[in-house]
Amino acid sequence: MNMTLPSNWSGSPMKQKLHVLKKLTILSFFMVFLSTVAYAQTVVKGVIYDSDKAPLAGATIQVAGTNTRTQSDAEGKYQITAPSPTSRLTVSFVGFETQTVSINNQAILNITLASLNNLDAVVVVGYASVRKSDLTGAATTVSAKDFNKGPLNAPDQLIQGKVAGVQMINNSGQPGGASTVRIRGNSAITGTGQPLYVVDGVALDGRSARPSTSAGIGTAPDGNPLNFINPADIESMEILKDASATAIYGSRAAYGVVLITTKRGKSGDTKIDFSASAGVSNIARRVDVLSGDEYRAALTKYNLANGNFGTSVDALDEITRTAYNQNYSVGISGGANGNTFRASLGYQDQQGIIKTTDFKKYSAGFNGNFKFLESKKLGLDINMISNQYLEKIAPITTDAGFTGSLISQALSWNPTQSFYKPDGNLFIDYGSTTINPLAALAANDDKAKVSTILGSVSPYYKITPWLEYRMLASVNYSTGIRRASTRSFLNLQGIQPSGSFLGGYASYSNSELITQQFTNTLNFNKEIATKLNLNAIIGYEYSNFINKGTTNTATGFGEIAADYTDAFQTTAPANRTFSAFNNPTTELQSYFARAIFNYDNRYILTATFRADGSTKFGKSNRYGYFPSFAAAWDIKKEAFMANTEWLDQLKLRVGYGKTGNQDFPSGSAQQRYDFGNSNGAPTLVAINNANPNLKWQSDVQTNVGVDFAFMKNRFTGSVDYFHKETNDLLFPQISFVPAVGGNVPTWVNLPGQIINKGIELTLNGNIVETDNISWSLGGNATFIKNKVQNINGIIKTGSLNGQGLSGVTTEVIQNGLPLFAMVTRQYNGLDANGFSLYTDDGFTNYYVGNPNPKVIMGLSTNFRYKKLSFTANFNGAFGQSIYNNTANSVLAISNLGTRNISSALVSLPVAESLANPIAASSRYIEKGDYVKLANATLNYNFGNIGKSIKALNVYINGQNLFVITKYTGFDPEVNVNKSVSGVPSAGIDYTAYPTARTFNFGVNFSL
Repeated sequence: MNMTLPSNWSGSPMKQKLHVLKKLTILSFFMVFLSTVAYAQTVVKGVIYDSDKAPLAGATIQVAGTNTRTQSDAEGKYQITAPSPTSRLTVSFVGFETQTVSINNQAILNITLASLNNLDAVVVVGYASVRKSDLTGAATTVSAKDFNKGPLNAPDQLIQGKVAGVQMINNSGQPGGASTVRIRGNSAITGTGQPLYVVDGVALDGRSARPSTSAGIGTAPDGNPLNFINPADIESMEILKDASATAIYGSRAAYGVVLITTKRGKSGDTKIDFSASAGVSNIARRVDVLSGDEYRAALTKYNLANGNFGTSVDALDEITRTAYNQNYSVGISGGANGNTFRASLGYQDQQGIIKTTDFKKYSAGFNGNFKFLESKKLGLDINMISNQYLEKIAPITTDAGFTGSLISQALSWNPTQSFYKPDGNLFIDYGSTTINPLAALAANDDKAKVSTILGSVSPYYKITPWLEYRMLASVNYSTGIRRASTRSFLNLQGIQPSGSFLGGYASYSNSELITQQFTNTLNFNKEIATKLNLNAIIGYEYSNFINKGTTNTATGFGEIAADYTDAFQTTAPANRTFSAFNNPTTELQSYFARAIFNYDNRYILTATFRADGSTKFGKSNRYGYFPSFAAAWDIKKEAFMANTEWLDQLKLRVGYGKTGNQDFPSGSAQQRYDFGNSNGAPTLVAINNANPNLKWQSDVQTNVGVDFAFMKNRFTGSVDYFHKETNDLLFPQISFVPAVGGNVPTWVNLPGQIINKGIELTLNGNIVETDNISWSLGGNATFIKNKVQNINGIIKTGSLNGQGLSGVTTEVIQNGLPLFAMVTRQYNGLDANGFSLYTDDGFTNYYVGNPNPKVIMGLSTNFRYKKLSFTANFNGAFGQSIYNNTANSVLAISNLGTRNISSALVSLPVAESLANPIAASSRYIEKGDYVKLANATLNYNFGNIGKSIKALNVYINGQNLFVITKYTGFDPEVNVNKSVSGVPSAGIDYTAYPTARTFNFGVNFSL
């Protein structure tokens, strides 16, 4: 500060000089004060990061004790003015721990936020993400570190036994085979009853493009529609169970929703993740049939002179093998300045334990997250999954008759009969209905190829830090080709030569599935009043579904030196068929909204609404409306709980809502016809009758739950009670009087309800946690009851097949009974002459079995000592019945002398008569209770090796290591499709592909 004295200063009187000095002193003190204040106003700049050093956009930075606040920009940058260089900044962001730091005279202050613990992690709940602490519905997240390990084909296998209320069944041991996933019980009387799967925001069709036609020997088991996803590319799976969580998906959410999130790239240096494994598989359990010596003893016991061919063979050993598998996966990821990417490649080669069977999968994926403009408010997310898998399929069917399919042919093969003639050629007994299983394998050639690409682009614009618009456009295209043939040398009726018929059968089929989805959402997340936050979303969605395909079949090839499917032209025109289909395109138009009000992190209210319009339904009921409401109270955050230090969370949840179901054929509400030909002229054949009043099937569900955590979150858990009621049941009703266009089905809404209610329990604990030793244990159990009420009449399903069982069913949908209750003759043992005794002489059928488990459970444990760790995963089910159709028709006592029988039949207290008729009865209903060690892994973590190799892990993994059960079939975890006219079944076992026990050695690391 410069001051100039007056020019006459030296000549001024002393008094005047003192007066001037006084003013100058006051002015100087004033200027110094202003300078000090100005200097104390500190400007601080910096970047807010997450733990992976990725910038966090939208984090709130506030000067502690003041109202001064700002938010980080799209690159995580911020600038704020503090009153003092010793002030403190408080930084907060959803899903991360709030952090308070001192400025300490720093002009640049970069701050890294740590993710919140599991209680407050961010979870995907449909079209958006919320904090787990804000959830009011029943939802469970399973992350990659908790997935089941091993050579798994599809994502649903990753979560088996991991989630309360979720039962996952591998329908058979076939590699790539279908599975059954039920969330909170079984309520489907048509369709699959499977949950809706959503991959990175794209809802899947739920069907497989693999054609269903086989090699002319029956209906082949289905493939898994999720095979196109590489399990190694999945980051997490979110299972939405109650209506509060699922109602945002409306008409497709009746059976629950599974949200699959794939792995994403992170900012930083480019990273390469690599994993590889190889292993061997063998049959896990066998069905007990007689050996050669035991068979000869049985012939002697029954005084049979014929049937002993003098040798001893094991047919099941002959058709099975030690199978090998190998799996490779590589991922490349990285990014900078908020732009990230990840690309991946995968290869899987899994031999089946049945000879000639195989499953190969090639997969590739890419996703990118990019930000544009200087403000970084404009973004674009890109995702692509491409996959092709190849199957070699065994001649195993779900509905084989007396001559059987491969498994029944092997089980029933006379163990004293050689498979080969003296000249070394296969023994084929022409004129007999007994099929040599090795000949069946040699004659069969069944190959499928399914190619899928799922692509989506999602641009978004962050209008403000609390308001974002997002659009998603996606296409899911899948095509399947299947070539199947059976050579003419096999002695099967319709296959073997006869007269001028040369024999042989072939089919060539292709199928296309196309789904398009366009979604627009507006997401709002802001504190709208003191302590009151609103997280809301509104959206519009349009989807369409296309399914079309063709099938060619031909017979009468003879023994030509070519693949039958390459030589259709060699057959007589009269022996060929050609058919094509193009189902009506289904269109789905939806409007939806959800609002989550959170007051003081203690009181949470969620309201959801969705309106769906579908062309599947009648003109009078084209739209369905699906609301839900839920509330949560975090009791632990109340003042009266403040001193309860041992308790970390106590949260009460209550929810109610309605969801829908449209899992039935396209065009079912319309009058539909198929094209045909009669005497050279085109014809129309009715498929179904119109019903303009057909409306949505709906599920109304109530949920009450409690989440808790204690001892510094070492123990966490939840308890849920649910009550789910399914109404307006969709059903293809066939009139006894021929309707217009013929006696074809009319889809109607049946009166009545399916009730599922129960209790879910989950408890996870870190029992020991030290630097060198840790032990964690987690378990879940679900207690569930199922009942049908107010349905008129009886709906039959659960068809049985095999000798003596043509046209027989064993399950019903009937008032007062569980869904698919087993109703048949009540078996009371054998009389003195070895004949079956039945209640009321077998003229009355009784309710004798329930295929729905009363309890399902899962148990996981992990023990670590320094770098060595062991993980084991168990699952089980109790209270369910299994109908053993294999024992009923394939291994009956009447076989003795020509075919093999069950070992149990020769040790009965009363010798069963060879003339005892084969009949369906409770004799073949067995307890299906089991506990299975499904997955176990021993892992050694070497850590970083040198400067290049990071996080090196080597492991040994086992699958299906043992099962504790009294069931006599291959595996109590079985569900062969025995539907009747589109009505599904449950808990029936019929000559299914056996389960494999697998051991793998693997390694994974990063570069």
